[in-house]
Amino acid sequence: MRRSSAIALSAILAASLPAVAASIQTAKPEQTGFSSERLARIHEMVQRHIDAHDISGAVTLVARKGKVAHFEAHGLADIEAKKPMSKDSLFWIMSMTKPVVGTSVLMMMEEGKLRLTDPVSKFIPEFKGMKVAVMEDRPAGAPAPAPGTPPLFYTVPATREITIQDLLTHLSGLNSGGPASNVEVAKIALKAGESLADYIPRLGTTPLDFQPGTRWQYSPTAAFDTLERVVEVVSGEAFDRFARERIFDPLGMKDTGYRPSPEQLSRIATQYRGADGALTRVDNKLIWMNSPTYLSGGGGLVSSAEDYLQFAQMLANRGELNGKRLLGPKTVDLMSSVFVPDTLPGRAKGRGFGLSVQVISDHIAANTPISNGSFGWDGAFGTHFWVDPKEQIVGLFMVQASRPNRSMNPDFETAVMQALIEPADEHN
Repeated sequence: MRRSSAIALSAILAASLPAVAASIQTAKPEQTGFSSERLARIHEMVQRHIDAHDISGAVTLVARKGKVAHFEAHGLADIEAKKPMSKDSLFWIMSMTKPVVGTSVLMMMEEGKLRLTDPVSKFIPEFKGMKVAVMEDRPAGAPAPAPGTPPLFYTVPATREITIQDLLTHLSGLNSGGPASNVEVAKIALKAGESLADYIPRLGTTPLDFQPGTRWQYSPTAAFDTLERVVEVVSGEAFDRFARERIFDPLGMKDTGYRPSPEQLSRIATQYRGADGALTRVDNKLIWMNSPTYLSGGGGLVSSAEDYLQFAQMLANRGELNGKRLLGPKTVDLMSSVFVPDTLPGRAKGRGFGLSVQVISDHIAANTPISNGSFGWDGAFGTHFWVDPKEQIVGLFMVQASRPNRSMNPDFETAVMQALIEPADEHN
């Protein structure tokens, strides 16, 4: 009885799966080694977070061996309008933009236009001779500084120049959240109408937060905005055109880009902040979301679950999708290798870092059921993706939450992996 119920549920779920891009087929969960009954726990997990007022809704997508086994919209895209979340809802993916930029950099590396070891100053001269901020110690017994008091620091020369690899791996110290760099970067703030070419050279005048390579510390926007400018310099194209011609169009990513059309804007899920048992609507004023001129490599893209699947599946396929090869297989292997071990200050146990992506180096230490060698990244508004090469899985979790409850990401990973009932080598 239990087996026939699962088979019936499998048929219902397969019939309900919408058509996704022609390059990626859909399949019944059992045909990909998943349990239909267990995959239903993804919805239960999302519903728990909706009920807890962490999110208003979500889109979840799971593919295995290049076939979609689960694709579902949950809850509401807009509470006030009572608008249901839909499978074609769009999301500001924030730092899930970074692997797209990382892929672009690696494409330029493959073409011989840059090396990972190249100093950034080779492409943007203002980055030569950078300084490192050193915070001054407060004398013992001295009163705490008043709120808003500028930090006291002095600068010393960087022991070496920051490199392309430093930016890709967050080892550069470029505006990585330190009090000194935050203050100095605020002084050269982006102005309306400016582009990467206008703004990025000014970043080279700000102090680094630490000596390059000595620790891992996340650079939310500066590092990848700079990498984006490097791609513009070596390719001779504005980055949005480069990304469209070299990544989005070849992969059939029709809804991914920096400047959503009016129709696309109507499909962007509303962002909410969960607090005190309620959700509050948030209208973002982040400059790159409204700028026609500035393209943020750190977090400027809008995308959908279906679109981003094309990109993630290309990585899962080691650089190719639907006959279009963006990267060589060994380059994707390089991208997903551990360049930053979990022993370096700043990294969590079991979680190394590669070229624009986190890499699970020890899933036990990392307390995750996804396999060693899995890689991916998150977005500031709660979006999350990973590629599991061993199990040939791509997982996508799309939400729009201000200050998101980060337990949603491991909850989603658990809900996906507990539904796996056959190893990848049993499904060929």
